[in-house]
Amino acid sequence: MSSKADASAVAATPAPRATLGTAAAFAITIGIVVGAGIFRTPSLVAGAASSEAVMLLAWLAGGALSIVGALCYAELATTYPQAGGDYVYLRRAYGSRPAFLYAWARMTVIQTGSIVLLAYVVGDYMQQLFDLGPWSSSIYAATTVAVLTAVNWWGVRQGTTVQNVLTAVEIAGVLLIIAAGLLFAPEGVATVSTAGADGNALGLILVFVLLTYGGWNEAVYITAEVRDARRWMPRILVLSLIVIAALYVLVNLAYLRVLGMDGMADSDAVAADMMAAVFGPTGATLMSAIVVAAALTSANATMITGARSVYAVGRDFPALDFIGRWDQRHGTPRTAMLVQGVLSLLLVGLAASAIDGFRTAVEYTAPVFWLFFLLVGVSVFVLRRRDPDLPRPFRVPLYPVLPLLFCTTSVYLLYSSLAYTGIGALVGVGVLALGGVLLLFLKPSQVPQEPTS
Repeated sequence: MSSKADASAVAATPAPRATLGTAAAFAITIGIVVGAGIFRTPSLVAGAASSEAVMLLAWLAGGALSIVGALCYAELATTYPQAGGDYVYLRRAYGSRPAFLYAWARMTVIQTGSIVLLAYVVGDYMQQLFDLGPWSSSIYAATTVAVLTAVNWWGVRQGTTVQNVLTAVEIAGVLLIIAAGLLFAPEGVATVSTAGADGNALGLILVFVLLTYGGWNEAVYITAEVRDARRWMPRILVLSLIVIAALYVLVNLAYLRVLGMDGMADSDAVAADMMAAVFGPTGATLMSAIVVAAALTSANATMITGARSVYAVGRDFPALDFIGRWDQRHGTPRTAMLVQGVLSLLLVGLAASAIDGFRTAVEYTAPVFWLFFLLVGVSVFVLRRRDPDLPRPFRVPLYPVLPLLFCTTSVYLLYSSLAYTGIGALVGVGVLALGGVLLLFLKPSQVPQEPTS
């Protein structure tokens, strides 16, 4: 196909419309970040911290570092406000082939792995509420993937409506934990940790904390669908992280007041244990329902944003154009959503026999995730040099200091994700390498997707 024909095809293909309001985008961002992590990782952080001050400062530092990253993403999102997020920035900075590797990684490792992990969180807690037998967790996980895929295939309004409702339930649950721990519970007796922290422990603390903050960058995948995105996306990214950081610190203060540092470190379900200490068995049951809502919120938001990157790569590679079709009537990339759902269901089946699915999922996704996070950070510098005259409605402040800080943090976490993990990390890297083999047989479109004005 000639370049002129390519250009005509691109122009004729339906594109995303700006149909989302700021409230919906804000809900999607918070919904992705405030997921199952805050009900799980605080016990790991408490076990590695030497004091309450170190633990709380780590949560504040995680919020600050996430805001630095969000400022870098805000510049990219407002300069290139297209569906596809990181994929668009990587293609513009490095070309189609590295961008394809990222899209491949999202489709096979990052997004689908995250969806399945969250689906199994739903399954594990639903099993406690309504046990269906030995395969209960897997049945609930598969049902979660199928139902959320169907809702988002139906249309963007249905998906975001579900997201708004689930986010409201999730935030209400987090506020309940804060109120229960800080206002209604007697003060815990054990408030000093006997654990010591060295350099390695402090490094692990940062890994766990930033894992819990992870997902804020997903908001850029809906930039093309947000009304007045160039004005609102920086505010959505930064304000959502400020709200999340405040919630995380208050939640950890509530855990501390009831359980103390040692109680947190010894708990495998710190939120449920805290609620049980305050309200008894009823509190534990209520907490299980809250965790289910939180995991559903994150899984739904991850599906919404994940399908957008699958759609973007279909637009750029003619051999994959069947996934690059946007359904204008329903406001969603329906084929990309189905492909993502099918891959997630396959992973649910594989994970059904895993011994420690959560740990393996973290190992599987982390190195690939931080590698591309680093490349996006570097793209801020590359694109300022490559497109110096392109309008930038928002510029990251204190340039180049903040982008350099973001890149340095990403390098450290890439190293940590390889140094402190096992075979799962190697499998994830292997799947990424398989995408490199596919590039031998795929050719990108001759017409790049230019940023819209």
